[in-house]
Amino acid sequence: MKLKIIVLCLLVASQSASAQQKPHDPVGESFFPPELVMQHQQAIGLTDEQKESLKAELRKAQLKFTELQWQLQDEVEKMVALVKQDQVDEQQSLAQLDKVLAVEREIKRLQFMLVIMIKNKLTADQRARLTELKQKVK
Repeated sequence: MKLKIIVLCLLVASQSASAQQKPHDPVGESFFPPELVMQHQQAIGLTDEQKESLKAELRKAQLKFTELQWQLQDEVEKMVALVKQDQVDEQQSLAQLDKVLAVEREIKRLQFMLVIMIKNKLTADQRARLTELKQKVK
């Protein structure tokens, strides 16, 4: 019996430790977050034209992110109101969940479009240099 408890404790501890490790993200590793590009703009030789183009795209994206965050918060509040009831209406709750997930999907899609745009604006040398800089941060 004691052995079972010890094994269970070890299993829980190992799962907890592995959950704290940063998960491997092969898609994310292929891109460069805007902050990384901004932090190293001189090191990678970002041109004035690239800077202005990136700034304009980031401004547009930030406006859209803000709009989507407000929308997401509104939909989440509606979800909370539904599930706090003593009797939860399954159909209404699932319909509201679909609305929440749709906004989350749009946010993720916008994030993905943004990192694709950033990568495509950089030269091969700039991407290589940023990849090196990302490796040093890890």
